[in-house]
Amino acid sequence: MPVPEFIVELRAHVGHAPLWLSGVSAVVVDDEGRILLGRRSDNGNWAIVSGILEPGEQPAAAIVREIREETGVEVELVRLAGVDVTPPLTHPNGDQAQYLDLCFLARWTGGTPQPADDENLDVGWFAPDALPTPMNDSSVGRIATALRGDERAWFAR
Repeated sequence: MPVPEFIVELRAHVGHAPLWLSGVSAVVVDDEGRILLGRRSDNGNWAIVSGILEPGEQPAAAIVREIREETGVEVELVRLAGVDVTPPLTHPNGDQAQYLDLCFLARWTGGTPQPADDENLDVGWFAPDALPTPMNDSSVGRIATALRGDERAWFAR
């Protein structure tokens, strides 16, 4: 799993102690209303795209970068869909963290989904009523929040 270099440097000082980090995520929807998901290599669960902000990086730019890096897909951000705080968690390597996450709703503009780095085992489009399992709980909640209302109207051109 690629870990941002600034986190590697922090971990050299704090070990596995809890870190408070800023994260971004996105519910990416295509023209058919399907949701882009990746099957994570660290836990095997399906999830929306997410990542950690680099120091000084704007959240919108960060999630567009993460989507491209992880899936090979290009997007246009529609709106901020939600802001939440994750429960404290322990990553498979023992690192403890808690995240302030800014979740965006995004519209697919190009590219064919593929595991573009080592963070995902598989990537694909799924209908909102036919999501794969197992899925990260945080993704389930963020999808529900992002798609509240008439999602088709958000993509009118």
